[in-house]
Amino acid sequence: MTGARRTGAAAPTDPSRKLTVALACAEGDWPHDDWPAPDDPYVGPAQHVPAPYRALREGPLRGAVDVVVLRCEEPSAAFAELLTAMGAMSAPVIVVSPRRDTEAVVEVFRGGAGYLVEGDYCACMLSSAVVAATIGHTYLSPTASVVLREAARRMPDGAEATERVRALLSPREREIMELLSTGLGAQDIGLRLGLSEKTVRNNLSNIYAKLDARGGTEAVLRWLGAPHGDAPGMQGSPIH
Repeated sequence: MTGARRTGAAAPTDPSRKLTVALACAEGDWPHDDWPAPDDPYVGPAQHVPAPYRALREGPLRGAVDVVVLRCEEPSAAFAELLTAMGAMSAPVIVVSPRRDTEAVVEVFRGGAGYLVEGDYCACMLSSAVVAATIGHTYLSPTASVVLREAARRMPDGAEATERVRALLSPREREIMELLSTGLGAQDIGLRLGLSEKTVRNNLSNIYAKLDARGGTEAVLRWLGAPHGDAPGMQGSPIH
C-alpha cells in the first residue's frame, strides 16, 4: 500500500472546544468503552464510523473531524480503505491494532499515521496521541516504537546511516531525537529535558532542516537509519 501523508489540523484555539474524533470501526470493535471520558479536557464524545467510512465525508461529520482513530485487525487493508474514503480530508489518523509485526507498523508509519498496539497503552496515552496528531506529531506506543527501531537496525548499512545522521546534530538535538523516536511529543520531551515546549519546537525545526526532513515522521526515519526515500523494511518505496 502506498500511504498518503495526513497533515495535522491546527489544535483548537478555543480551549472550551474539545476535539472531534471519529472512531473508524463498528461500535462492537472498539475496546475502550470508557474512552473518551466525560471529563476528558481535550477530547469530546467520539462517533463511530464503520467501513466503508462514507460518513466521514457525508452528513454532520463532514468537515468537522479533527482526528480519525482507526481500530482494525489488519492495518494494511483497513488503512488503505480508510485513506481512500477520506479522499482530500486532512484529518490525521491514528491506528489501533493488535498487530505488532514490522510490516504492519512500518506501513502505517510510512503513511503518516500514529500506531498504538493494543494492550500497550492507556486511555490517557490515547488522548495524548489524539492531541499530538492535531499538531503534526506521529505518535507511537512503546511496542510500535521498538518494532520500528529494530526494523531500521536490520537494514543494510543501517548503523552507518544512523551514525552519519547523528553526526549532523548537536548533543541536545540528539537527545531530543532519541525521545522523539520513542513516540514522545514536544511537550513531553520538554518535561523530560527541563526545556520549554517552544525551545523543543525550535530545536525540532533546526533538526528537520539538518536532516532534510519535512516533519517528525521523516526525521525519525532518518534518525533510525532509513536512507532518503526509504522506510525500514520498505526500501525503494517513497515516503509521502
